[in-house]
Amino acid sequence: METPHKSVPVDKQATEFLANERTFLAWIRTSVSIISLGFVIAKFQIWLQAFARAGSVSTPPAKPGDSFEIGIGMMALGGLLTVLAAWHYHVVNLQIENGKVTADRGLIVFVTILVAMLAGVMIVTMITTAGK
Repeated sequence: METPHKSVPVDKQATEFLANERTFLAWIRTSVSIISLGFVIAKFQIWLQAFARAGSVSTPPAKPGDSFEIGIGMMALGGLLTVLAAWHYHVVNLQIENGKVTADRGLIVFVTILVAMLAGVMIVTMITTAGK
């Protein structure tokens, strides 16, 4: 089944281009947030080690483990979202120029699945490492 197109009148194209740009910037803000949080998570155990060596924390030093992999996964997801945002921005701009815009439900489902999978991995990791 083909997705129905929404016609864009020529006099409304400027508004649509600007809305597309705002959407792109929202994707970028989200990507930067995910990358930053991933960095913090990846570095968390390393920071704990440094504090333990300095005597600031009574926790014994630990090797970087699951939080490192989760952090790297989040940084990769943030990078992927940036690429998807640029691609989606370009596709929508072409659609606006042609006067017909469609919703990209496939992209929404794909991003939703990626984020849900990462959340699942994080939940499983938290449950399995809670007693350690």
